[in-house]
Amino acid sequence: QVQLVESGGGLVQPGGSLRLSCVASRNVFNTYTMAWYRQAPGKQRELVAVIISSGSTTYADSVKGRFTISRDNVKNTVYLQMNSLKPEDTAVYYCNGRPVGTLNNYWGQGTQVTVSS
Repeated sequence: QVQLVESGGGLVQPGGSLRLSCVASRNVFNTYTMAWYRQAPGKQRELVAVIISSGSTTYADSVKGRFTISRDNVKNTVYLQMNSLKPEDTAVYYCNGRPVGTLNNYWGQGTQVTVSS
């Protein structure tokens, strides 16, 4: 089991940047797939970015070229760097951890990102 705590959300103008952080309670990155999801009001939660144990990454088409997922194994932290933000990026962003080879899912509490002028 692992606890995940997100931070870094806030209000930003269109075209601006934010960096989200997700701190894990222990070092799991060698055995967990880590991901960022988001959920806008009235919409389903959607996958934004994934980083697997090898370090390979994948992104939703809507954020490719603007968002970057990364991790710091020493700090047990996963990041989501978000650039060129758009109003449609407004959502609650959730950190997710899933042990490889299992159906278990661990979620953070979420952090609100609002893109508005």
